Amino acid sequence: MLRLKKVAVTGGISSGKSLICQYFSEFGAYVIDADKIVHQLLNPDTEIGQKVVALLGERILDKQTISRSRVAKLVFLNPRLLKSLENLLHPLVYEEINRIYKKVAHEKNPPPLFVAEVPLLFESGGEAYFDQTIAVVSIQEKCWERYRASTGNEREDFNRRTACQLPQHVKAEKADIVIHNEGSIESLKKQTKTIYESLRQCT
Repeated sequence: MLRLKKVAVTGGISSGKSLICQYFSEFGAYVIDADKIVHQLLNPDTEIGQKVVALLGERILDKQTISRSRVAKLVFLNPRLLKSLENLLHPLVYEEINRIYKKVAHEKNPPPLFVAEVPLLFESGGEAYFDQTIAVVSIQEKCWERYRASTGNEREDFNRRTACQLPQHVKAEKADIVIHNEGSIESLKKQTKTIYESLRQCT
């Protein structure tokens, strides 16, 4: 039996990662999102949730749930806190990705490809968990426009978050494959389809 290939998609803020993962899903891949795993982990009733509250304080709680917006406001202003939070969460995120991967890989009819969207892949050393890595790059101003349209946040917030990540060109240099999201939606989908078929054939 052929081994199910595990692929990570990463990139800068609002570079188009989620859209590309949506395309991979449409083409037939099994897709998961590391941010959604983090959201599940940020539950004050769990052991990890309690550690996050202990790290950041009860000010991050809103009606007994951990407010992601409050967490973001704290950590993106304090690199030390951000690093401590990432050290807590990242190992558990990769552990969960691997658990899901094993489950999917042992299905009677597994999908042709397993794809994980991992924004901080290279920052966390997560590339070691995957067979192939894809970096999505886009013009910075376009990323800002998409971010503003989707969140309504200020440019300062975008800049702070961007500063906490590796520059796009560094992610591109580290990745096995680079997708340029600088043209039309049709062009992006075509690029993704070509890569999907190539990865399928290599499994």
